[in-house]
Amino acid sequence: MSFALEAVGVSKTYGTVKALDGLTLEIPRGGIFGILGPNGAGKSTLFRIVLGLVRPTLGETRLLGAPAGDIGALRRIGAVIETPRFLPWLTARETLKMLALESGEKAPDIDGWLSRVGLTEAADRKVNGYSVGMKQRLALAAALLTKPEVLILDEPTSGMDPAGILEIRALMRELADRDGVTIILASHQLDEVQRVCDSVAILDRGKLVAGGRVDALTGINERLRLIATPTAQVLEILGAKGTADGEHAVFAAITRNEAPALIKALARADVDITEARWIGGDLEKVFLDSTGDADAR
Repeated sequence: MSFALEAVGVSKTYGTVKALDGLTLEIPRGGIFGILGPNGAGKSTLFRIVLGLVRPTLGETRLLGAPAGDIGALRRIGAVIETPRFLPWLTARETLKMLALESGEKAPDIDGWLSRVGLTEAADRKVNGYSVGMKQRLALAAALLTKPEVLILDEPTSGMDPAGILEIRALMRELADRDGVTIILASHQLDEVQRVCDSVAILDRGKLVAGGRVDALTGINERLRLIATPTAQVLEILGAKGTADGEHAVFAAITRNEAPALIKALARADVDITEARWIGGDLEKVFLDSTGDADAR
């Protein structure tokens, strides 16, 4: 398997503080991979190490198979780490032209990327008048100028309104599905990660504490809630797997694969089903169970 990012036994110490503690992690190429963790879990430190901005105390990292900081690999990477900063007297268009020149990109599609991040109308406004969310959009356009194979994003929707978050979420999925870009995303917005990411890794105190495909992780605590009458008939059919939840609702502790057979059995028993929906199984619960971090709520 080809990996976008690899970390093997990586530790990083700042004085008495361990930002990373023997972290081993492999992120495959393709799709969107989320990295979650409370403040101080080591997410930004990991990104800085793989980009060659800081050196690990112990261990090694690789980016697209090359050692951290390798110039050839970095030319195939786009990254937005923490709060973006730009020259305030330049416009967005001028900023991208300058960055394209610095990167050696000879034919940058500046108008195309400004359009894809939603900055066409503000392209010729000076950046010092931009909101935090608009600067995030410009940073994303800058990271995409060279058409990277891997895009590393640290809180890319910070400062955006709900409509902006939806737009950037759709753009990330489009980049992954249509353009083939591997996206590595760090975010505190668990709902956003659950909706957009294919797989996640959860860090706590510099260590990997949980990880896997999002659908597998969230499916662990998932239950089917039925509103149906007569309730007694539903409970009888479910047996030990059924629990009453009020007058006409029942929780069914079954898997999604078992659901079709249950619905057919209820229909044969003349049970009237008003509603059947899956609840629970959200990433927040997995996160809290793994880290014990109440601040994620």
